[in-house]
Amino acid sequence: MIQGWSRQLPPARSRPADTDVEVLRRQGRIVVVGASLAGLRAAETLREQGFTGSLTMIGDEPYEPYDRPPLSKQALLGRARPEDTALPRRRHIDAEWRLGVAAESLDRGAKQVRLTNGDTVPYDRLLIATGTRARPWFHPEEAALGGVFVLRTRDDSARLRRKLTGGVSRVLVIGAGFTGSEVASACRELGLQVTVAERGPALAGALGGVIGAVADRLQRKHGVDLRCGVSVTALEGDDVGRLRRAHLSDGPAIDVEVAVVSLGALRNTEWLAGSGVAAGPQGVACDAGCRVFDVNGIVTDDIYAAGDVARSPHPLFDYQFLALEHWGNAVEQAEIAAHNMICAGPDRRPHLWLPMFWSTQFGVDIKSVGVPSLGDQLVVAQGTLAEERFVTVYGYRGRVIAAAAFDGAKWMGFYEHQIASGAPFPPEYRTVDRRTETLQPIDPAFPNPHLPTHGPTVTLTGHSPSERRVSFVPAHA
Repeated sequence: MIQGWSRQLPPARSRPADTDVEVLRRQGRIVVVGASLAGLRAAETLREQGFTGSLTMIGDEPYEPYDRPPLSKQALLGRARPEDTALPRRRHIDAEWRLGVAAESLDRGAKQVRLTNGDTVPYDRLLIATGTRARPWFHPEEAALGGVFVLRTRDDSARLRRKLTGGVSRVLVIGAGFTGSEVASACRELGLQVTVAERGPALAGALGGVIGAVADRLQRKHGVDLRCGVSVTALEGDDVGRLRRAHLSDGPAIDVEVAVVSLGALRNTEWLAGSGVAAGPQGVACDAGCRVFDVNGIVTDDIYAAGDVARSPHPLFDYQFLALEHWGNAVEQAEIAAHNMICAGPDRRPHLWLPMFWSTQFGVDIKSVGVPSLGDQLVVAQGTLAEERFVTVYGYRGRVIAAAAFDGAKWMGFYEHQIASGAPFPPEYRTVDRRTETLQPIDPAFPNPHLPTHGPTVTLTGHSPSERRVSFVPAHA
C-alpha cells in the first residue's frame, strides 16, 4: 500500500545554470508535433519559463488548437458553433505554425521531422502530442456511404450537425461509450429517433457493467432504442451511395439515415514506425518526466510526449503504464513536459496527475476520479443505483483506487484524497446518508477491454515500454 502519496511537486533545487540548457533556452529549436490542447499548453509553458529559441507547431488539421469536448455536446445541439471552440490563449507563443500538413516520419539520427508535403523540420527537442483519432467503421466501402459519420474533429461535428438538422428522422449510434452516449443524448434533445447498438452495457468499458446497467436504464427512460449485446453486421446504401439500412445481429434490419460510428479511439503513432521510438497502438511510452523511451527501453533526453498519445508509469497504480484520454491530463502533462524540456536534470519534475473524467448526458452529470477500470471490487458509498444518483467506490488489492458519481461531483475531491492517501478498501467510514447496512463489495463487471467500444478512458498498458517479448534460449553445452 502506498502511504502518504502527494501530488505536490518537489521544489526546484538552487544550482548553477547548466551551460547546455541555457544555450537551448536562448538558441534551441523546439518542435511540437500536434497542434492540440497538449501542444498549445506546452508551447505556452515553454515561453512562460523563459524559452526564447525557435518554436514550431505542426498540425494535420488546418485549424489552430480548439476544444474537443463541446463537439459531442453543445455543438451538436447548436449551442456553440464548432468554429467558436478555439482554445483561449494564455499568452502569445511566437511560433511558426505548420498547419494542414501531418508529420510523416521521424529521423532521430538527423534530429528532424519529415512532413507529408516533403518538407523537413529540424529540432533540438521534440514534443509528441499527436493525440488520437476516431476508430473508423471496419468496412471501408460502407464507411464511405453518405450518412456514415465519426466524431472527433471540428469538421466532423459541423458535418454531423448539418445532417441531424437537415430533415432526417432515424439515427443509429454504433457504440455506447461516452461519446456514443453523448451523441444519443443530443439526438434525443433534437427530437430524433435513436437506436444504439452496443455489445455490452452502456459505459461498461469505463465504469463497469454494474454502473453500465444504470446508464442503460437512463437511456431507455429518455426514449433511446438501446440494443445491448448486439453488433452491427453491415451498413447498406442505396443506388447513389446514401445510407439507408443497418443490419443487426439480433434480428431484422432497421431503416436509418444516419449512422454515427463510436467505437473508441486510435492513437496517432503510425508516423513513428521505424524511428526507434517505443510507440505503437497503445501510444508512446515515456517516463514520469515525459521523456520518451526507445524500443530497447532506454530513455531519450531530447524527445518528450504528452496528452492522449502518451503513456507513462504512475506510482499509485503499481507503476503500470497508463494511457489517459482526459482533458485535464493533457494540460498538466504538457506543462510538465515543457518544464522538463528546458531545465537541467535535478530540476525536472514528475507527472503525477490523478486521472479525472466527466460527461453530461440525458440531464445527468457523470464524473470519475482515479482508474475505475483497474478496480476488482465496487461498493455504493452514497445514494442508491436505483435512484440514479449515487457515488461508487472502486477497490484494488485492499485500497481505494477510484470513484465515480452520477450527479455527485461535489464528492470527488474527497475521494481524490482517499485515493492519493492509499485509504483502505472497503471504506472504513459510514456513508453520508447514514445508511446502516454493511458496505458489501461486489464485482464491478468490466467487459473484455479488447472489444471495440469497451475501451476505458484510462488504459493500463503494462510495464514494458517497447512491448517486445524476449525469449531466452539456453546456450548449447
